[in-house]
Amino acid sequence: MLPAVSGLAAGLGSASVFGAGTQDDQANDESNARVINITAERFRYTPNQITLKLGEPVVLSFTTLDLPMGFNAPTLGVRANILPDVPVQIRLVPKKPGTHHFYCDIACGSGHPDMKGVIVVA
Repeated sequence: MLPAVSGLAAGLGSASVFGAGTQDDQANDESNARVINITAERFRYTPNQITLKLGEPVVLSFTTLDLPMGFNAPTLGVRANILPDVPVQIRLVPKKPGTHHFYCDIACGSGHPDMKGVIVVA
């Protein structure tokens, strides 16, 4: 079973993440995307603060080595399950400036409420 990813994943577009554009525009955005590696582990993300440029294509590349985790950034419209030893990528072009909070939405133990971070889009 593959990890569940919503928003934009596996080359599929989302109007809330990409904004308006043609399929060719989206393909170009994906090929030029900056990759940001993120590790999810009991009870933190590393890094937990990410700065993005408005309109800059990025790929958030997740791994976890210990437990199933979640990633949810509701104001950016992206969500993913992160399973041990199964890399997960979320492709997005941020169209909303500001501070966007993200958090683990799969209960992972006593420190679960502290597993969160921010994405700043400027």
